[in-house]
Amino acid sequence: MSQAKKSPRKHRRIVLKFGSQTLTRTNARGLDLKQFARLSAEVAALIRDGYQCVTVTSGAVAAGTSVLALQQRPSDLATAQASAAIGQSKLMRAYETAFGRYKLNVAQLLLTHSDLDSRRRRANAGNTLERLLAEGNVVPIINENDSVATEELTFGDNDRLSAEVATLAGADLLIILTQVDGLLDADGKVIPLVRDIDKVKKLANGNTGKFSRGGMISKLDAVKMAVDAGITPVIINGRRPERIPDVIAGKNVGTRFLPKSPARR
Repeated sequence: MSQAKKSPRKHRRIVLKFGSQTLTRTNARGLDLKQFARLSAEVAALIRDGYQCVTVTSGAVAAGTSVLALQQRPSDLATAQASAAIGQSKLMRAYETAFGRYKLNVAQLLLTHSDLDSRRRRANAGNTLERLLAEGNVVPIINENDSVATEELTFGDNDRLSAEVATLAGADLLIILTQVDGLLDADGKVIPLVRDIDKVKKLANGNTGKFSRGGMISKLDAVKMAVDAGITPVIINGRRPERIPDVIAGKNVGTRFLPKSPARR
């Protein structure tokens, strides 16, 4: 496990977004519990060092497909929602077990974009989030309420939600963990720093995995939302969670996007 305490304390509130392919077994259905253990170890280290961490998660549909014996993500809405309803409890159980090893509790928040578009419901969600973070030993786990959402299921692998949550929380940093090392240039090399998101969006493609619905296009849309809100987004490989402290330390890991102005709390 990495030593988060060696990192400078520039970023105090962090949103970490775990995509479906970060949480599921490679080339297989179901959740990768060893990966949950690795991710929770890094988040727990950050919390011990005084950082406030919020997790935006995908994976409910992917977890449910194994129960329904599906070979890929359902294309019809009803089956996708059924998979999410089945998989959400499995997803939270995995988080509860993983974080429980560090005497951390988890709190489930299921949101839709309409919740965040409503001023009153957005304020309620923000108040709940602040109260949970004030506890110090609670990790908010936020997912879209896929079992009742409609349009939200096509928005991407919770990428946009992660940016909305980062804005709601007044986060300083948004770390998007995905299946690639970062945004790649035309030669397949990672671009370490992006100053203008609009100039690199043409490099993205919409490739997704069998059990995910995102892709780099949706991630860059989320990045755009974050930088406009003054939040620093970083895209890294979710299979290397030990690099999270390096991201916080400002090291050359993944792709970092410069915000337009400091985040407002």
